[in-house]
Amino acid sequence: MRVLEFSAKGFAAELATFCRGAEPSPEIRAGVAAILADVQTRGDAAVAYYTAKFDGAKLRAAEFRVPPAQLAAAARRLPPAERQALRAAHASIVDFNRRNLPKNWMAKNRQGAQAGEKFDPIRRVGLYVPGGQVPLVSTVLMTATLAQIAGCPEIAVFTPSDAQGRVAPALLAALHLVGVSEVWRVGGVHAIGAAAYGTATIPAVDKIFGPGSAWVCEAKRQVFGAVGVDSLPGPSEVMVICDDSARADFAAADLLAQAEHGTGREKIYLVATSEKILRAVLAEVEAQLPALDRAEKTRRVLADGFLAIRVATLAQAAAIANRVAPEHLELLVRPAAEKSLLRAITTAGAIMVGHDTPTALGDFVAGPSHVLPTARASRFSSGLRVDDFLRRTSVIRYDRASVKKAAPVVAAFAAMEKLAAHGRSVAIRTE
Repeated sequence: MRVLEFSAKGFAAELATFCRGAEPSPEIRAGVAAILADVQTRGDAAVAYYTAKFDGAKLRAAEFRVPPAQLAAAARRLPPAERQALRAAHASIVDFNRRNLPKNWMAKNRQGAQAGEKFDPIRRVGLYVPGGQVPLVSTVLMTATLAQIAGCPEIAVFTPSDAQGRVAPALLAALHLVGVSEVWRVGGVHAIGAAAYGTATIPAVDKIFGPGSAWVCEAKRQVFGAVGVDSLPGPSEVMVICDDSARADFAAADLLAQAEHGTGREKIYLVATSEKILRAVLAEVEAQLPALDRAEKTRRVLADGFLAIRVATLAQAAAIANRVAPEHLELLVRPAAEKSLLRAITTAGAIMVGHDTPTALGDFVAGPSHVLPTARASRFSSGLRVDDFLRRTSVIRYDRASVKKAAPVVAAFAAMEKLAAHGRSVAIRTE
């Protein structure tokens, strides 16, 4: 595990190099482009080929879609405790996201005309839900619930299957419980291609949402324009800032929780204000690691994607957070320091404040969507919200009096831009 000193010569360059490791390699870019081109050309045949190649599932096009009866059956077999957990998380997500549902509005502008906005749900959305060894059941709730609050008429979910064509039962149960019935057992780059371009079997969507691997993230980047995409949320990231009030075992557990995703491209940051707390946390990481179910994969993530940084002040910690722009940021600091850090840190996907707020609460139950920007995209984008599932349209209405007031302004701009017909279209209404 690498340890850097904030005040050391070359620190900024070393941090920048570590952050750049999350960017897609030329090999990933080229591989994604080839698969997308194949899906666009061969449609269902390409989707079937890559599903067999990458997931081992030999499916005919007619078998891509999971029968709705399988979703209902999975929900019936769900253990009561898991059903209760899904419902509790769903309720929190609904409560939080209903608060930021935008409303249509109209008002008078300076010429006395009516001007405002209206919001309409995107007609058909595609939700990508990672599966495989780590089926992200919570991602169903964190995406589909927002689409439903927005009122999207068609919600299509894409998720990979195992070699037998099976999708994790808990994931299917969650889809049924939130009312989603269109589920395609197709994952990876070819799923993004099918969602973007459509095939004879899979209708194209208007916008794609959800997290994924570095390959899926790059696929979303490359199809943007053919369809919309929410953002580029890739492999998980966490930064934990500790002062000497932090419990080392808490901090270590939180670092390991994000490392256990185990793709090998996660980014794990520890920022500590003293050598003592830094070394205590590192010792706890080593102590807790062997007991994890996914210890081997987690250890590989820590070997390549873990960085510990020693700082002298929390102001320096805030500067690092703003530079890295982490997906998840934990503040394990004294309560007196929380407000100043919240003011100082302006680039993070989600901030967990206090010693009793691990990232896992935000992942599963707190309410905000856990679909968050990664790879420093928090510098310019935010986590998933209901308004991402809506189109905003401006609406204006002038009458004879208001158009007369606006006419001189239009005439001036028409003259400056040498667009006489623009000016005439307004002037003709004032004659």
